[in-house]
Amino acid sequence: MPERALDRAVPFVLGLFRIVVGLLFAAHGAAALFGVFGGGPKGGTVAAGVWPSWYAAVIQLGCGLLVAFGFGTRIAALLASGSMAYAYFVVHQPDGLLPLQNHGEPAAMFCWAFLLLAFTGPGALAVDALFRKRPDDARGVVSGESRGALSAVQVSPGGGE
Repeated sequence: MPERALDRAVPFVLGLFRIVVGLLFAAHGAAALFGVFGGGPKGGTVAAGVWPSWYAAVIQLGCGLLVAFGFGTRIAALLASGSMAYAYFVVHQPDGLLPLQNHGEPAAMFCWAFLLLAFTGPGALAVDALFRKRPDDARGVVSGESRGALSAVQVSPGGGE
């Protein structure tokens, strides 16, 4: 019984995870670009156009907000994940192999969190849901009867019942 309740909560927990991760990521970009929240890496702002810092900050702010609102989540999350993989391997890894040695924990965690969101999608509470059509509406099926070989297949977290 509790497993079913947990399964029903998955989309909402995933949506909250997406919102929190997106806002945290956007805050990093805003700090580096505008000096808010204590500023960028050394307390100030990054100069416009400087590779890779300024571009990373733009990706952080833009993709973080897109992910937080759930708009184009999968693409924005994939771009954010790639930028954090680049940050880890190019910026942090030369200082040591492990994240604890090279201070790359945030880059590694953001990379994996965004990769998860790229594969799972936005969950509940996403702007994308406003533009998504139900599968029955897209096929023109008005009744509860579905057509097609795969129409009866439903993917749900936690397996079958």
